[in-house]
Amino acid sequence: MLECCARCLIGAPFASLVATGLCFFGVALFCGCGHEALSGTEHLIETYFSKNYQDYEYLISVIDAFHYVIYGIAAFFFLFGALLLAEGFYTTGAVRQIFGDYKTTICGKGLSATVTGGQKGRGSRGHHQAHSLVRVCQCLGKWLGHPDKFVGITYVLTIIWLLVVACSAVPVYIYFNTWTTCNSIAFPSKTSAGIGNLCADARMYGVLPWNASPGRVCGQSLLSICKTAEFQMTFHLFIAAFVGAAATLVALLTFIIAATYNFAVLKLMGRGTKF
Repeated sequence: MLECCARCLIGAPFASLVATGLCFFGVALFCGCGHEALSGTEHLIETYFSKNYQDYEYLISVIDAFHYVIYGIAAFFFLFGALLLAEGFYTTGAVRQIFGDYKTTICGKGLSATVTGGQKGRGSRGHHQAHSLVRVCQCLGKWLGHPDKFVGITYVLTIIWLLVVACSAVPVYIYFNTWTTCNSIAFPSKTSAGIGNLCADARMYGVLPWNASPGRVCGQSLLSICKTAEFQMTFHLFIAAFVGAAATLVALLTFIIAATYNFAVLKLMGRGTKF
């Protein structure tokens, strides 16, 4: 048993390990910070930009829906990241066995039997526990023995996540514009426009309907909002959520590169193995 664990550690897919850690970190950052940033935005809108509940009723519904989406994203990536890590162990062990770097032990046989076409281990009655471990690894191998499908699923997920990264940049852009306007109000010598004409209009970004009242905040009132801890915290939370989304994208790309390499090696050098 100890020998099996040692061999598995030797054959550890370091690229997949790094990608898994980065994926979990990025998703946790994106979901946690995004959840709190949306709640902060809701409070800012209902406090400073509109006094009529009907104006931001739809916005609250959208934010609540995004909260549930965030919960789903967190759960999905936890399971999917674990599967990709298992697939990394599986294919990396098979590749290293082909190159002779991963000696065939109990665990090695179980993990590589499906991919490389090796013989199934038959433990004696005195090694019933070892035989059971081989059976478990073989069952796992039959399930994970399709790295091409994992590459395809991860590729599609990466394309979808690109849209998530782009969408997560939108609130950062809105808050950055507001923050820039506040700087212009704080230092009027840097702009030719009057302070009273410098405004942040939530209706312009589609956050509120055009008939919302007041819908925008101008001049010193806007500057006072930007100085609040709530505004600054929400702005930085959206930045952190964007960084988390970008980190998750890098993790998915790392998964694709590692899985594609392993699949190509097994396909070309696996002695006619069919996936």
